[in-house]
Amino acid sequence: MVPTLLIRADASQEMGTGHVMRCLALAQAWKDVGGNPIFAMSAKTESIESRLKSEGFEVISLDADPGSVADAYQTADISARKNACFVIVDGYHFGSLYQKLMKSLGVRFLFIDDNGHADHYYADIVLNQNIHADKKLYYHRENYTKLLLGTKYVLLRREFRDFRNWIRDVPNAVRNILVTFGGSDPTNATCKTIQALEQLNITDVQIRIVAGGSNYRYSQLQSFAESRHWIRIDRNVTNMPELMTWADIAVSAAGSTVWELAFMGLPSLIMIVADNQYKAASELDRTGCFKLVQEHNLSEELNKLLLSKSLRSSYAHRCKDLVDGDGCMRVLSAIFKEVEDLHD
Repeated sequence: MVPTLLIRADASQEMGTGHVMRCLALAQAWKDVGGNPIFAMSAKTESIESRLKSEGFEVISLDADPGSVADAYQTADISARKNACFVIVDGYHFGSLYQKLMKSLGVRFLFIDDNGHADHYYADIVLNQNIHADKKLYYHRENYTKLLLGTKYVLLRREFRDFRNWIRDVPNAVRNILVTFGGSDPTNATCKTIQALEQLNITDVQIRIVAGGSNYRYSQLQSFAESRHWIRIDRNVTNMPELMTWADIAVSAAGSTVWELAFMGLPSLIMIVADNQYKAASELDRTGCFKLVQEHNLSEELNKLLLSKSLRSSYAHRCKDLVDGDGCMRVLSAIFKEVEDLHD
């Protein structure tokens, strides 16, 4: 029998798409080893659902409020009906009560976390792939709860893992700039970045903007780019590794994309566009892997990065050491061990 992995995650303009996209990486890895991943979603965007179905994954809709008691009961019911051997839960609306209820319903699950937001953790496994991950965040957890902490567990999609042996050449001059602010870009950081670049009056530079499917300013961006031949907009891309090899530097949201940038060794400026990004972004800045910027100093920091090859080389070297591309397999190994222990 093909083992089923049920993934419970949501996506919307408000909460973004990062939770589902990192779960997509785990789903791809599960499928690659012969498993059957299924997504259960209470909220989803059209572009995300299309992406999941293009991968051949079943998507089941829940009619409960995300993170509610009804949500837990429906998820447990789907898990039982689909004979799932394990469940993945990812989202800030899944708190202690949800986890406790899932366990009481007999569900074995892995909880993907970022900042230790829950009062108590009842999951069989807690995964925090961030650079600031520490067991102190999970002092209030059950004795059986295992922790997978740090960037060795970063979940990279299949298309990135194919670039494991790729080596970046840092050029003397920047010619290509990638701008990417996630699926929805709630703070309009893309336009602010383009304005900052235009203030520098740089020439002979090409800019590629990655606009997510949930970005409601897409038409505005399109109109903006039409009068500027050096700007190109890509939407709902599936070739992010190729874009990151093309780019010499990037400006990005400080969400899960930072681990992709790190893996590709791409010197980057990062901006916080959601409160939950603060801890990881601050630590990445402190360790010299990326530069954390704000709107008021974006133009200044862009200029520094454009002018200094040594600075770009330093960022490329330090961030490349963070992520080795084997995170998905390490997480799957931990899940397999839990499943085996259950049957022993």
